[in-house]
Amino acid sequence: MSQSPKSNRTVFRRIARQSHVDYPVYDSTPLYDRTSLAGLESDIRVVSATWFRHDSHVSVEEFVCELPLAYFRFNTHDCYGGLTRYEMDTLFRVFVLKELHGWDHETPLVEYLGSHPKLSEGIGLDTVPDQSTLWRSWNQRFTTDLRETVETAARTILIKAQNAGVDVPHEPERKLQHRLDDSDEPEPDDQTVLDQAEKLTDHVSRVVFPAFSLDRDEGCEIHENAYWDLQTYLGLRENLAANEGARSFTYESTRERTPLGHAHREHLRDLSIEQIREMYRQAIGRLLGEAAETEEFFRAGIVAIDITEAEPFTGDRTGHEDEILGTKEQSDEYAYQWATVQLVGNAVPIVLDARPVRRGESRLEIVEDLLDSAEELVNVDNVLMDREFDSQHVLEMVSQRELTYVVPKRMQTSEKAQAKRLLQRDQDRYETDRKLHLGKNEWHETTLIYRRKEDSDHDDHRQFSVFMTNRGSGHLTEYGYRWEIESGYRSIKRFMAATTSKNFGLRFFYFAFACLLYSIWRAVDLLVQVELTGEYEHSPIVTADNTLTLLKKETGIG
Repeated sequence: MSQSPKSNRTVFRRIARQSHVDYPVYDSTPLYDRTSLAGLESDIRVVSATWFRHDSHVSVEEFVCELPLAYFRFNTHDCYGGLTRYEMDTLFRVFVLKELHGWDHETPLVEYLGSHPKLSEGIGLDTVPDQSTLWRSWNQRFTTDLRETVETAARTILIKAQNAGVDVPHEPERKLQHRLDDSDEPEPDDQTVLDQAEKLTDHVSRVVFPAFSLDRDEGCEIHENAYWDLQTYLGLRENLAANEGARSFTYESTRERTPLGHAHREHLRDLSIEQIREMYRQAIGRLLGEAAETEEFFRAGIVAIDITEAEPFTGDRTGHEDEILGTKEQSDEYAYQWATVQLVGNAVPIVLDARPVRRGESRLEIVEDLLDSAEELVNVDNVLMDREFDSQHVLEMVSQRELTYVVPKRMQTSEKAQAKRLLQRDQDRYETDRKLHLGKNEWHETTLIYRRKEDSDHDDHRQFSVFMTNRGSGHLTEYGYRWEIESGYRSIKRFMAATTSKNFGLRFFYFAFACLLYSIWRAVDLLVQVELTGEYEHSPIVTADNTLTLLKKETGIG
């Protein structure tokens, strides 16, 4: 079955229901208009990602005929400018078809169109252009930027189709195009890295930041982007609060008008937790859309869920006891707590979602909520959690989603006794099946794995760690990836603005925006590495300070 008006309508209805995407993008942000090539690339990316998931859409050539070009104005990218026989949108489809097949010259394109009259008609051709007409159109009529957009669009279509199991004319390159001339060098120099990072930071920030918005009246004198610029600026320096930061921002920004610190905080306080999380998920969805263009991103599949604490709270928490909680360690300190789900392992460590932790919320509720978000954004295979999520109901929920989990178990009497027996036998490893009671004669089946720690300072049962998993010991080595989330938290807190406010929404916004800046850094690093070396090594070549400096330039500061 091929595509039809009915299947097309189904696709666009699905797109309209996706909260983390905007289509058409020019209508959702002032950063793009109807002549913006980046906006056109975004629209093609959004539509193709949903298009090929429809059972009736099994042809990339049919999609070429349906490319979302109705909103786009080609006139600024047309070097001829006068009346011509072939319209720019028709030629755009023709050259996307050429790129999809990987033809280096126009001759096979002309022959193919001539032997496929239905396809030619669908593209918008009354007659097939000859080879010389197509050559001139590509090399003389299309701008350099428009040619690059054709190549980007074709690669995006191939990737989205292949991901959905649709046959493609040739294998797409799952890496960025337009590699630098010296990209064959194994270790690019610092200036080359910074130059490439600057270009990609500019692009990524323009894609991501429009997901954030304030509910303000029309006609406000200060542009809304100034508020996000200020929030980014607050993350540029450690322990910088809104009032002091707003004063410095006024002098360093190139904007004519910038918000005052108290006005900035007031607008952020008006945002609900739900609004903040929705904007964050939209921004991360946009960021993942950029990262997913690379083959290296498809290492994704392992996520870690954890809870982190803000700095200990030392003020009066009267009336805020449900929000300023005790710390995870047994002590008399209190702190705000935030839960996150983050990509780990060989994948780029992007924070997929964040949420506050309130008194009375169960760990099951928190994990279920974060997994819902993660599975909407990426394909999740394995879930890593800390021992505070050692709950049979949490484990059962993860298993019901057909996901693998690895969770350390708190050692109770039976586990301590088993560890002592292993010590007596001088045995380093042991596995056993265990049924965990769920209630009402229902059980969750798991595997307990005892593993002896290397160089332990203890001489008793504490030499052993006990893990629970539903897929056998082969996944136990993956738990080592969980350390990355702790490393990530340290960087995230580096990006946070300082505040003494007890407003829960404001506190959470500061944390969520810091998670976004961190994720932008790691995504930019991925894209820079792939662009310059064709590979992705987990250790960043773009530093956090590099990214903050480049974002500083993007906010119009200095």
